[in-house]
Amino acid sequence: MEMIETADAFKAKVADIQNGEGYKAPVAFGICRVDFGQLNTDKILQATYPVVNWNENFGSAAIFMEALGESGCPVDINGDEAICKVTLPFLESCLNAFTPYADEAYGDAHKNIQVISALYNQIKESGMRDGEFRVVFIFNDAPCQSVEATYLKLYAMSLGKVALRSINLGGAFGALPNVAWSDGQPIELDWLRENEIELKFSGQYPHIDFVDKFPRFLQHIIPADNTRILETSKVRFGAQLHAGTTVMPGASYINFNAGTTGVSMVEGRISSSAVVGDGSDVGGGASILGVLSGTDGNPISIGKNCLLGANSVCGIPLGDACIIDAGIAILEGTKFLIEYEELEKIKAANPGVELEGDWFKGKDLAGLNGIHYRQDSFTGEMVALRSRREVKLNADLH
Repeated sequence: MEMIETADAFKAKVADIQNGEGYKAPVAFGICRVDFGQLNTDKILQATYPVVNWNENFGSAAIFMEALGESGCPVDINGDEAICKVTLPFLESCLNAFTPYADEAYGDAHKNIQVISALYNQIKESGMRDGEFRVVFIFNDAPCQSVEATYLKLYAMSLGKVALRSINLGGAFGALPNVAWSDGQPIELDWLRENEIELKFSGQYPHIDFVDKFPRFLQHIIPADNTRILETSKVRFGAQLHAGTTVMPGASYINFNAGTTGVSMVEGRISSSAVVGDGSDVGGGASILGVLSGTDGNPISIGKNCLLGANSVCGIPLGDACIIDAGIAILEGTKFLIEYEELEKIKAANPGVELEGDWFKGKDLAGLNGIHYRQDSFTGEMVALRSRREVKLNADLH
């Protein structure tokens, strides 16, 4: 690609590419570095992206696609995913196109240009392994097929570029290999088995932190300044943490495609697909069930300013300002007694909701605001009351 001198010329070039045949705007794209298998050197174990783009920066996407075509790797826009190897001609072509903005590419500006420039300098200085760096496009939000595209989606989720439960992560478990992780690096299990004797006798057997298809959140994501994660194993890559969230050690855990949408305290389990709202507190050992844990496939959202007491279980969506007492389980089939006066207060807090009678199943109360779920200590009956407490997090902790 010839050097482009002005911003107007750059915009004209992008428009020409986008209006030409063989172009399709991607849903997402980025450049990643991949880790290869130690035994099967064609196997991709992990993909690392310094920058991901989701429904944005289409000018950079157009330049990337044009440069790839010129360097011998035309992008197939007919599939859901497209992956091309990075080459020096590709990088040089991109640098020529981005010339008008080169001096502005620092800090938060023009991140894609920074990626191209940094990678070009690194390869010129240190070289690269064939296929070590790749350009990845996602054209349709379809089930995951490759390791590279799966990581691109997980990055988008953990960086908050997409909302929780809003993208297709089907196929992720099939696309990602199960590997041993040692100090953030993936190791093939077959390689460990084949070299176990030599590694152990020579004292070089690696310290294995865990074995999983997913890495940990902090291996790939830099959290916001006021976000605290006190133990790396507690948050899986693909989780999403809103700024100000605190994840305590012990019984806490946040799975992929789950997390918080506001400032929250997490001392319990947020299972996959569960979402916790602003100002809510998931108490020590409390568990929010995921779609595979008895919720009949209905993902659970916890509203704002809710409190899940220690060792409680939540199996239904909660509205705002709800409380579940410590040690009790709230499931779709759990039956609750609501006295008439309390029922009228609950209905007043939820205009338009029709509730009649004395006994209600958990699924009848799903998503309602201002309910306090308890167990009567005299009768053992599960009861629901209009919540009278304000759930307020300690601002100093967040």
